[in-house]
Amino acid sequence: MADEVILLDFWPSIYGMRVRIALAEKGVKYENKEQDLRNKSPLLLQMNPIHKKVPVLVHNGKPVLESLIIVQYIDEVWKDKTPLLPSDPYERAQARFWVDFIDKKLLEGGRKTWTTTGEAQEEGKKEFIEVIKTLEGQLGDKPYFGGEAFGFVDLSLIPFYSWFHAFETFGKFSVAAECPNFSAWAKRCMEKESVAKSLPDGKKVLGFLTEYRKSLGFE
Repeated sequence: MADEVILLDFWPSIYGMRVRIALAEKGVKYENKEQDLRNKSPLLLQMNPIHKKVPVLVHNGKPVLESLIIVQYIDEVWKDKTPLLPSDPYERAQARFWVDFIDKKLLEGGRKTWTTTGEAQEEGKKEFIEVIKTLEGQLGDKPYFGGEAFGFVDLSLIPFYSWFHAFETFGKFSVAAECPNFSAWAKRCMEKESVAKSLPDGKKVLGFLTEYRKSLGFE
């Protein structure tokens, strides 16, 4: 009997993109059920009654929650295909550290570039670039964060790239100008089919965030 895999998702969700990439890397066929987060579906409320958020992976009727937990679950369940986390315990711990750093630092700086103005926006821009430079230093001369192969850190970080065009437009700066090696890494990731087909176009994200900014009273 084939696995039944359903993904409850919302197209601009950075966290949903992680799961999409992981499923694509493993070659897992699944049904994507797009959610309206302003009018949450009974299925979403049933499968994630605590947080009521996406993404939710429903595997044979059982929900798995939180993007990083889902990605690690996918890696363990479909372990006969492309490994996402390193096999070495120390390298695996390092990968988890950097993903935790990304989630705590990168999104906050990025958010300030489009939800604030004036000094707060400038501060957010500075924070964002500093985080990117720290990540660029960790990447070094390697093709990917884990070395030669695309892995857990790359998969967790590259979804943010789909929002960069919006961050840069609102904040009036250029990641490529500030961090060329990081931009080269992002383009390398985007050449992978699993990534390219999982990330929305940056202009579409910009349109979405522009409308959201209007709802917050910025325009």
